[in-house]
Amino acid sequence: MTKKNKQTRYKRIIKRLWYFYTGLVAFVILMFCLSALGVFGYMPDLDELENPKSYLATEIFSSDGQLLGTYYRENRSNTRYEEISENLINALIATEDVRYIKHSGVDFKAVARMVWGVVTFQSKGGGSTITQQLAKNLFPRERKSKIGLATMKFKEWVVAAKLERRFTKKEILTHYFNTVPFGGNSYGIKIATKTYFNKTPTEVNFQEAALLIGMLKGPTRYHPVRNPENALSRRNTIISQMRKYGTLTQEEADSIKEIPIDISAYKPLDHTAGLAPYFREYLREFLREWLKEYNKANNTNIDLYKDGLKIYTTINARMQQHAESAVKEHLGNYLQEEFFKHWEGRKNAPFFRLSNEQITHLMTQAMKRSDRYIRMKNAGYSKKSIEKQFNTPVPMTVFSWEGPIDTVMTPMDSIRYCKHFLHTGIMSVEPQTGYVRAYVGGINFNFFKFDHVVKSKRQVGSTFKPFVYAMAMQEGESPCTMVPNIPVTIEFDGKTWTPRNSGSYKNGQMVNYKEALAHSINQVTTLVMKKYGAAAVVKFVKDLGVESEIPAVPSICLGTPDLSVYEMTGAHAAFANKGVYVKPTFITRIEDRQGNILATFIPERHEVMSEQTAYLMIELMKGVVQYGTSTRIGYKYGIRNPVAGKTGTTDNNSDGWFIGSTPDLVTGVWVGAEDRSVHFRSTALGQGATMALPIWAIYMNKLYNDPAIKISTGDFDKPEQPIDIITDCDEYNRINVDRHRMNPINPETLINSLNGY
Repeated sequence: MTKKNKQTRYKRIIKRLWYFYTGLVAFVILMFCLSALGVFGYMPDLDELENPKSYLATEIFSSDGQLLGTYYRENRSNTRYEEISENLINALIATEDVRYIKHSGVDFKAVARMVWGVVTFQSKGGGSTITQQLAKNLFPRERKSKIGLATMKFKEWVVAAKLERRFTKKEILTHYFNTVPFGGNSYGIKIATKTYFNKTPTEVNFQEAALLIGMLKGPTRYHPVRNPENALSRRNTIISQMRKYGTLTQEEADSIKEIPIDISAYKPLDHTAGLAPYFREYLREFLREWLKEYNKANNTNIDLYKDGLKIYTTINARMQQHAESAVKEHLGNYLQEEFFKHWEGRKNAPFFRLSNEQITHLMTQAMKRSDRYIRMKNAGYSKKSIEKQFNTPVPMTVFSWEGPIDTVMTPMDSIRYCKHFLHTGIMSVEPQTGYVRAYVGGINFNFFKFDHVVKSKRQVGSTFKPFVYAMAMQEGESPCTMVPNIPVTIEFDGKTWTPRNSGSYKNGQMVNYKEALAHSINQVTTLVMKKYGAAAVVKFVKDLGVESEIPAVPSICLGTPDLSVYEMTGAHAAFANKGVYVKPTFITRIEDRQGNILATFIPERHEVMSEQTAYLMIELMKGVVQYGTSTRIGYKYGIRNPVAGKTGTTDNNSDGWFIGSTPDLVTGVWVGAEDRSVHFRSTALGQGATMALPIWAIYMNKLYNDPAIKISTGDFDKPEQPIDIITDCDEYNRINVDRHRMNPINPETLINSLNGY
């Protein structure tokens, strides 16, 4: 071949290469244009880019700013750029897009490297920038064919270019960190740092940042819990990248690589984990109903699980933690163990005085309420087949206070095992505001989901008696009023009712009201009920926010009504709030994802009794703690500051109650088993002072010892107006002794006059 022919051939090749290059450029431009015009599918406009339709979890915040939990389809919460650690940003850029600051959405150098790698079969990674990955996260790929993926790549380039024009580099990074998944249903960096390290995005260190960024390549493959070896290797690769691009020195990188992965704080956020799970479940049901009404009234379609609402609650996270800890300390470390010992080796345990037929009925009903039974029934299993399954040993996990136990037993045996456990309901409320500060609905939400604060209604025992005595205080009687401790008969509906005392304290002697309430004397309470009538007491209790049905019968004075912890605590709080009932409130406001306030919640309030009546009742209930059924608050738990309280115990020890009040906090506690036939056989163990009062005392001591919580140790305020009733019982007795000497009263005449009420 001549030199001229060689030159001609060379020119022809160069010309063809230019044609190819020009055609390729024209093709790329054409594909850009067609993609931008939406020929290959829908393209988001600027409005959608500014407001992408990503699912955001609804967040629940405590009054002290702690994230209690989330409701979600995708567990995602947004954060701001200023809240993201530089460690995370440096790790991301070093790994995913080292020229992030220089390019405008598409890194053509990286694209060329990717193409050359494909051609030479020496691929060295993809060419996607952080901006392109954000585009893919915001508008996920829909087609899976090679042609479809190619057109989607052009669409991502167009969206990336639009994003670069619309947002700053910092804003793009923030959007990216808010959209990426980190496995375990954790979306976005805020949820990820909380889930894996119980930290905020600002607090993560180098190794934690590298671990999280490493997971972006494959959240499952590099999950530190499921695949710790892969996660460690990937984390160290990220550390090497950070050293390569100057974020870390060689010495720092080598040192960090030696640090083992620490996932001791790992706790997936879900509806059952974390603080206040019973409260969050109650709140979820409330919010679903609230949203139905709100959407209907405002012609909106807000979704609790994907529209990123922010719910600001009245719960104090530290107080909630102390309440849950107090339950574990008393029930988990003492009372439950005593219950097991109490029933060890007993026939028909833990049921008391039930026939075999009654026990079989209870167990069958419990079986039919179980999730296993419902699933099998819905799947079409016959009754005989289901019963066989329930009596066949299977692997399962059961509750214990030391932690879940993996075991093998029949489902029926597991039901019997669960029947042994004592449960509790606790609510702590500020009487002046109505704000609920702590809410413990049970002992473990994973195993026992029934809420014993709002849903459970049990006999309240003697915690009802203060409502009866309030009738006397309201009519001008004194806490020091002396009455005989004798049987009193009430006629009702053609029948007579004459209750007796549960103890022998001063039977047949004169006692004052304060003494009678302190020692929970039934006969004196019956006397007061006879004087003022059941209907008046029921009306009074209804005014105190109790919505449950209460029959207007004399026996209610001894605590026969079934009421909830929510109702009883709210009602007692009116005594500490100078006679004003404030409906217990759980939420202060609800915001949308942009921070717009959708609703604020102001507690309902109304005056039920005079300030003087409320103060006199506080004085009466102080006696319970000073020298009555609750003295262990002082001598055992060391609480010496003024406390007004009342224990409650049902006749068969099925229910133990204590409601205690300080000037700025009222807390109600109930303890009992799921079935009323399951209980201690002795009052010494089954009374409210043993079952419920210790939880209150332990909880209050934790509050007093927490410097971040300001709970008053002072006395209750006296009414502004002078009290026209004598409350000093020594003075009252002295005056009445002198009066009695001048005008002696025949005891028989007094008894006859009392029975004439």
